[in-house]
Amino acid sequence: MSEVLLDHPAPHVARLTINRPEARNALNQEVRSQLAGHFASLGSGTDIRAIVLTGGDKYFAAGADLRALVDAGAIEIMLRNTHLLWRTIATCPKPVIAAVNGFAWGGGCELAMHADIIVAGEGASFCQPEVKVGIMPGAGGTQRLARAVGKFQAMKMALTGQPLSARDAFTCGLASELVADDQVQGRALELAGQIAALPPLAVMQIKEVLLAGQDASLDTALMLERKAFQLLFASRDQKEGMQAFFAKRQADFQGI
Repeated sequence: MSEVLLDHPAPHVARLTINRPEARNALNQEVRSQLAGHFASLGSGTDIRAIVLTGGDKYFAAGADLRALVDAGAIEIMLRNTHLLWRTIATCPKPVIAAVNGFAWGGGCELAMHADIIVAGEGASFCQPEVKVGIMPGAGGTQRLARAVGKFQAMKMALTGQPLSARDAFTCGLASELVADDQVQGRALELAGQIAALPPLAVMQIKEVLLAGQDASLDTALMLERKAFQLLFASRDQKEGMQAFFAKRQADFQGI
C-alpha cells in the first residue's frame, strides 16, 4: 500500500494523506519522495486549485524515521539530497492547507510549516525535538520556525526540544485556526473548497508574492505586489469577477 494516499474529496481539491499509522506517520525517504512527486504533479496541473495535506485523525507526522538515520554518515546524508524533495513542496504554486491532528513533531512540524494555512486540532502539538538525539532541525525547523513565531519562541522550542500545545501554537502564530479535534479534517476541506472556488490565477499570484516578499525589502516587495496586481487585469477571470459582482451573480472562474 502506498505510504501517501491521494484522493479528490471536492471539485478542484486534492488531499494527500500520509499513511504510516504503525510508525505514527514518521517521515522516511519514501514518504518524502512520494510527497514530492504528488506536489510536483498537482502543482503543474490546471485542474487542482487547492491541496489539503494531512496524516489523518490521530497523527500528522511524528518526525523523521530515526531507523534510517541512526547509522548514517554525513556524506550519505548529504547525497540523499532530501532538501530537493522538500523544495518541491515549498515551491508548489497551489495553496496548501495542513490539517494537523496529534503529533507534528520534528520533520512533521517542518512539513506543516511548508503549508500556507495550518488548521490545528485542540489536541495537536508542535515540536522540534532533534536536539534530544544529538542533532538539530534540518528542513526549516530553525529558519521557517523563527519566521513564523519569532526568535525567542523558536529558540525555546529548538534548544529545549519541548512541545508546544496547539493553543499556544495558535497564539504565537504557528497555526492559522484552532478547532476541535473532530473538526480538523472538515474545516481544512471547507477552506480548500472556498479557495478552489476563487480565481486560480489571483490565488497563485497572492501566494507567490506573499512568500517572495517576506525576504525582500519593503520597496521590492511592494513592486512585486504591484506588478502582480497589474498582470491580473489581463485575465478573463478579472473581467468575469467584476462583471459578476455588478450583475449580482455567482462568478464562474476558469483560471484564464
